[in-house]
Amino acid sequence: MVVAANEKQELLKKRDELRARIEKIEKDYRQGLDPDSEERAQQLENAEVQAGIAKAAAEELRRIEEKLARLA
Repeated sequence: MVVAANEKQELLKKRDELRARIEKIEKDYRQGLDPDSEERAQQLENAEVQAGIAKAAAEELRRIEEKLARLA
C-alpha cells in the first residue's frame, strides 16, 4: 500500500496548505478596512477575488477531507 501512503501524504500536505490559505484570508478580513480611502477602495476590489479563492479552497478542502476519510 505504498501508493495509498504516498497519496495520503500528498493529501495531508495539500489539506494543510488549503487550511493555511483560508486562515490567511480570514485573518485579512478580521483586520478590517484601512482608514485611507484609496487603500480601502483597493481592499474592497480585492475582497471579491479573495472570497472566490476562499470558496474554491474550502470546496477543495472538503473533497480532500472526504478522500482522507475513505483512506482511513
